[in-house]
Amino acid sequence: MTDSVDRVGPRRGKRERLAEAAAQVFHEQGVEKTTLTDIARAADVPVGNVYYYFKTKDELVGAAIGAHAQRLEALIAALDSHPTPQERLKALVRGWTEQREVAARFGCPFGTLSSELDKRTDGLDRDAAEVMRHLVDWAEQQFRSMGRDDSRELAVALIAAYQGISLLTNTFRDPELMAAEGLRLERWIDSLAGASTPG
Repeated sequence: MTDSVDRVGPRRGKRERLAEAAAQVFHEQGVEKTTLTDIARAADVPVGNVYYYFKTKDELVGAAIGAHAQRLEALIAALDSHPTPQERLKALVRGWTEQREVAARFGCPFGTLSSELDKRTDGLDRDAAEVMRHLVDWAEQQFRSMGRDDSRELAVALIAAYQGISLLTNTFRDPELMAAEGLRLERWIDSLAGASTPG
C-alpha cells in the first residue's frame, strides 16, 4: 500500500529511524521473526538504545504503523498534486506497479503487516485498519469527484484489487502479474471516468 523503505535515512532522529527500520524489517521478515537486534541493525542504532525509545516489540509495531501512516500522508499529498481525480488514481496504481519487484519478494508493505496483526487481540490490528481506511476514504473521494454515486464500492474494489494482486505477485514471485493488473486498473479507471453513474 505504501512504499517500502529501501534504507533508513541517517539524518533522522533515532526514534524515527527505529520506527522506519521496524516498518522495513517487519515487511521483510514478519513481526514474529523480527528481533529488536534486527531493527537496531537496520536503523544503525546500538541495540541498547532501542529500549530507551521502545520498551517492547509491540511498541515498535505501533511505531511502524505510525511510519506507514506518515508515508501514506506524504503519498496522498503527492497524488493530490495531479490535476484530476482520474490522474490521481492512475498515479496511485502506477506507484504500486513500480514497487512490483518488492511485492514479488515480500508482498505489500502494509497489507502483509495488517494481515499478521489480524491474528492478535491487542488493538494494534485496529490501529492498522485505520491506516488502510484512510487510503480507502481518499480513493472514495476521488471516485466521488469523478461523479460516481458508487464511489465507496469502487474505492473498496480498487484497494482490494491491489491487495489481491500483491498476494498473487508474492505467491508466484512474478512481478509481471502486478504490471499487467496495473494496466488493467488504469483502463478500468479511464472507463469509469467516461461512464455515467449507474442509476
